[in-house]
Amino acid sequence: MTPNTTDTYRTLLDVLWRDRTLLRNVALIIAGSLLLTLSAKIKVPFYPVPMTMQTLAVMLIGFTFGWRMAGATVLFYLAQGAFGLPVFAGTPEKGIGLAYMMGPTGGYLLGFVLAAVLCGWLAERGWDRSPLRLVAAMILANGVIYLLGVAWLGSVVGWDKPVLAWGMIPFLYGDLLKIVLGAGLLTAGWKLLDR
Repeated sequence: MTPNTTDTYRTLLDVLWRDRTLLRNVALIIAGSLLLTLSAKIKVPFYPVPMTMQTLAVMLIGFTFGWRMAGATVLFYLAQGAFGLPVFAGTPEKGIGLAYMMGPTGGYLLGFVLAAVLCGWLAERGWDRSPLRLVAAMILANGVIYLLGVAWLGSVVGWDKPVLAWGMIPFLYGDLLKIVLGAGLLTAGWKLLDR
């Protein structure tokens, strides 16, 4: 059966942990925010710039948790950062709290929320069951992050600056690698469950 936009599918997490209790949801939101923090702190040497694993974590949380839980998880992560916890990439060295969030990378942080929700919504429509649709969904999610991130960056530093060269182009190869890795992990997860 080919998934369409009206069908509702269970997410990977719903298959693994069926009972939807408050304790489960709180535990998952905390675990997801810890994963996001860890992914922000991991810097992988890559050309032309080092990459973090945040966009991969955002997409995996979205596809695994579903749109509501993924949105709540990323919002909880952002709330921790807003309260001054050093959860973001480059914190505390580059600042903390709302000052950091209002800086040049603020749009990417907002993009994380929408990308996680988009991935979760598409997962609930079966897009994570087909490798081709999964890759397409991840490209869309990255597009949302770039759209908001570059728009914010341009409004902060000025549109007379090379915002695409600063805020998108150097990250494309790394994001492509993360899409391949994420699609592989999710596809393998579903294949294991199908056994």
